[in-house]
Amino acid sequence: MGVVNRDSVLAALSTVRDSATGRDIVDLNFVRNTTVEAGRISLVLVINTPASPFKLQLQEAARSTLTKLPGVDSVEINLEVEIPKASGVEGKQSVPGVSNIIAVSSGKGGVGKSTVAVNTAVALAQFGARVGLLDTDVYGPNVPIMVGLSQEPLVKAQRLLPLEAYGIKVMSLGFLNPGDRPVVWRGPMLHTAVRQFLYDVDWGELDYLIVDMPPGTGDAQLSLAQLVPVQGAVLVTTPQAVALGDVRKAFRMFEQVHIPILGIVENMSYFICPNCSEKHHIFGSRGGEELAQSFNSNLLGRIPFSIDIREGGDAGVPIVSAAGDSPQALGFLQIADNIASQVGLLAMTGRALPVMDMSDSRGDRFVV
Repeated sequence: MGVVNRDSVLAALSTVRDSATGRDIVDLNFVRNTTVEAGRISLVLVINTPASPFKLQLQEAARSTLTKLPGVDSVEINLEVEIPKASGVEGKQSVPGVSNIIAVSSGKGGVGKSTVAVNTAVALAQFGARVGLLDTDVYGPNVPIMVGLSQEPLVKAQRLLPLEAYGIKVMSLGFLNPGDRPVVWRGPMLHTAVRQFLYDVDWGELDYLIVDMPPGTGDAQLSLAQLVPVQGAVLVTTPQAVALGDVRKAFRMFEQVHIPILGIVENMSYFICPNCSEKHHIFGSRGGEELAQSFNSNLLGRIPFSIDIREGGDAGVPIVSAAGDSPQALGFLQIADNIASQVGLLAMTGRALPVMDMSDSRGDRFVV
């Protein structure tokens, strides 16, 4: 019978890879406090994301790998979560209590950006993270409808208290200006509103603040970039050529303001016929993947077109809550895990993210 020791344990664990980053758990510094005594292995698996089902699979994969080593009698793996806190940036003021700010943006409207922001936020909360959602689209705020909230927020000690739904804290101008009254503002007023939503809202302690940006590359995006340290941006597109062209502009805009791109989400990727189960690429195919490759970035996931997503958004019930085992919900859950993994990797390395292949050979890893 072989003799197991710390070196052989770490060598075995270096074969276990995190699917969201492509790196092994030893290289990621997930493996801590390893002890080996008389065939008994004990260690702590420390992950830098919420404890999603995808990260729990790492724990089981590590356990399975170690039990196969010669001379191993027992394996004890304790899981701990260490969500990183973004470092400060000179000239920018952090939001008190908020660890990571993530912008969800696009170059044009109609690609499902708010749908991605809402469902990603709810998915992260389902993983156990403390999450806030800020709607900065003052001209057309859709988040209140999508989360089923309409009441005016309370004020405490001259600060707004965000509303809560589906385990997340939410703030939107739609709460303060309900109905169909238009907002007719110039750029400076929008800048002031973004500042107030960041600093004059009592967000409490948050692991992630998801910021739903308005379409385009204008005042709201620049205000966010100038005011606070943004950990990264997620760009949403459809496979359609018109949408891809606008997202390219958004990508370049975030580069100019020095905000890292965490990756690209391809929404409305295809439609699955309910009668024949055949995929129909209504808006084109592989556009998001090719865009990610052209920018040396990550494809965070694909979401198939579904009437259930639209109905859930209109009814104020995000699909990750309404139908958690649906292909669309599972896609959002995987995307949320990938975003958190990229945030953790960026915080750990302190440099630009490496390119990760986040799709399998069939191109539909995110749909079960």
